[in-house]
Amino acid sequence: MGVLLQILGLIIASAVLIDVVLVLYASLRQHRGTVKLLNQQMEDAKAIAEAHRLEYERARAQGDLSWEGYRKFTIQRKVYEDELRSICSFHLVPHDNRPLPPFKPGQFLTFQLYIKTESDQQEQPKPTVRCYSLSDSSNPDDYRVSIKKIPPPRDKPDAPPGLASNYFQDHLNVGDILDVRAPSGNFVLDTTQEKPVVLIGGGIGLTPVLSMLNNIVESGSKRETWFFYGVCNSSEHIMKEHFERIALENDNVHLHVCYSAPKDTDVEGKDYHYAERVSVDLFKRLLPSNNYQFYVCAPPPMMASIVEGLEEWGVPDEDVKFEAFGPATVKKARPAPEIAAAPTVELKVTFGKSGKTCAWDASVSSLLEFAEVNGVAIDSGCRVGNCNTCLTAIKAGSRLCSGSRYHARNEVVFNLYFSTERGFDARCVKRNKS
Repeated sequence: MGVLLQILGLIIASAVLIDVVLVLYASLRQHRGTVKLLNQQMEDAKAIAEAHRLEYERARAQGDLSWEGYRKFTIQRKVYEDELRSICSFHLVPHDNRPLPPFKPGQFLTFQLYIKTESDQQEQPKPTVRCYSLSDSSNPDDYRVSIKKIPPPRDKPDAPPGLASNYFQDHLNVGDILDVRAPSGNFVLDTTQEKPVVLIGGGIGLTPVLSMLNNIVESGSKRETWFFYGVCNSSEHIMKEHFERIALENDNVHLHVCYSAPKDTDVEGKDYHYAERVSVDLFKRLLPSNNYQFYVCAPPPMMASIVEGLEEWGVPDEDVKFEAFGPATVKKARPAPEIAAAPTVELKVTFGKSGKTCAWDASVSSLLEFAEVNGVAIDSGCRVGNCNTCLTAIKAGSRLCSGSRYHARNEVVFNLYFSTERGFDARCVKRNKS
């Protein structure tokens, strides 16, 4: 009897073992199938990526990646970058799924927005044009802009906040479609040389110099790079980990963060390096010399102070590149050229499209402002001449300055006629001195 029980036990154990082996074998086959499927999917993804890369390189070589007018883009991702959720990055992909043209580090995108306000009774509001710097290095898949939500001015709390920046953050979401012009702008990093650079960003002015920094790092360049970033405190400090990783992994990058008003919880040496504003005095303490190319983008007071300080330090004009945003301008502290006295005649400006003729008002700062005061609609974006949205043509007239185009330094204009149809920058004639 005992022997029979032993034999029966062995049979049962063998059956269980066979079942276990069969289950393991089936699981192994299934695992191998899963691995094979994953490998195939990876190979397919690599093939698709390679095809996109080849198409991108072909189109880039032929110069047919850029576009005229506005192109549809979809918001793929929306990422808040700071503790206050006042700065948000928008990752944009082309709606037509075609490759994107490369851009120069420091350039911007121009957006055409249709923002309906409470005072706007029209079904289709007038377009609002705004420019925002690209905040990453160039790649064929997407563009990134990082936009700060602009509150009312501190001295005018009842004034409306920034129209476009608040629209971006409060009303635009993943999946929404935007009208975008191709990258443009002349505030760009010179990538043809290896001269050491100093990149300076204040507040949201960080974005174009961040694009420059990312380009230097991702291109594998060993160019000596000093990066200065100024904000109030950690609440406004964006992409902290990104900057720290770049500085840690790249011996040629020297990162210096300034907090002008650190919080009690901000730790010097950990969150920031200097409890002061970014300034030329700081550069003099840290830089071995002034033999660098300086790229500056910051709020007006900070930028004006730095540009003037660099001039006083003896940095050549050609080595100081800067970009204003909002209504900012920078005037270098040097004697203005003498201008011949203008005849005492009434100056007239005729707008070709509307046919409206108005007497020039010397109190306005630009033709764009003059047109707006007189009820003539001219598209505009940055209002400082960077985006070329207000570009128009001189159809007829005379002037006291040389050259075929006006520049902001020109001071006198006579009997100027211009239209909104082609070629002339409406912000350029800065002031009538007669």
